[in-house]
Amino acid sequence: MIRKLQAVALDCADPLRLAEFYADLLGGRVVADPEDSGWVEVHGFEGTPLACQRVDGYRAPEWPGQERPQQLHLDFDVDDLDGEEKRALALGATVLERTDQHRPGANWRIYADPAGHPFCLCLH
Repeated sequence: MIRKLQAVALDCADPLRLAEFYADLLGGRVVADPEDSGWVEVHGFEGTPLACQRVDGYRAPEWPGQERPQQLHLDFDVDDLDGEEKRALALGATVLERTDQHRPGANWRIYADPAGHPFCLCLH
């Protein structure tokens, strides 16, 4: 039987850069293996570790298009949507959709990390 989810791995062109983005966003730390620059992990925050994996010829997903589908996205629980948006953008994220501003009752916004993976900040 599987005991736990060990990590969520994100494909990208630059694992260290993406790991640094998520470490800063989540208040974690980058854990890199000096002998394997193609795999970098983010630890030290509540939840499952994130891993960033180098893929040759990486192509970022398109959102909301499906020519290159997202295949997965990350949701992060926040207390201050505006404040965390400002912080995420300063770290290198881009806005994909401010869902709460055009869907009554929506409590999330959608962003892309520096490698183009969609993620959501969710107010709970």
